[in-house]
Amino acid sequence: MAIRINAPLTKEDAKKLKAGDSVLLSGIIYTARDAAHKRMVDSLANGEGLPFDIVNQVIYYAGPAPAKEGQVIGSCGPTTSGRMDAYAPLLIEKGLTGMIGKGERLDIIVNAMKEHCAVYFGAIGGAGALISKCVRSAEVVAYDELGTEAIRKLVVEDFPVVVVIDSKGNKIK
Repeated sequence: MAIRINAPLTKEDAKKLKAGDSVLLSGIIYTARDAAHKRMVDSLANGEGLPFDIVNQVIYYAGPAPAKEGQVIGSCGPTTSGRMDAYAPLLIEKGLTGMIGKGERLDIIVNAMKEHCAVYFGAIGGAGALISKCVRSAEVVAYDELGTEAIRKLVVEDFPVVVVIDSKGNKIK
């Protein structure tokens, strides 16, 4: 049975999740891939703010395809999380509590998750068309010039994910 969680994801809710839990996520999440992550980290290094308040947010590592007529969003499958590993520790430190992607994470990410109470969810690769049906609205909030890699604010309902690494560093078996 899946656990229903709403986003934004508080640290209290993150603490309740265990590696292996099936989750249906509803609420607001953001998409961002490596180009957007680099821009966010560069902005912080330059003393600038982020394009959205990252505290208690969930970032979905995805670059959605353009929507066809009558659709909210195109295919929206996860990308390999390792591409964000150079940037994730700082964003977690700044308050990011959830990440959605696919693949392994480096120990530096797991340590940041343990220190700052964040979780890593896995989404099913190859199921982007199916996952996109959980998206109720989508809007570009930053870096429109990056095309599919722009940061998008998504409102999702019953978005299916699995806790791959919990806030204590436990990994799915």
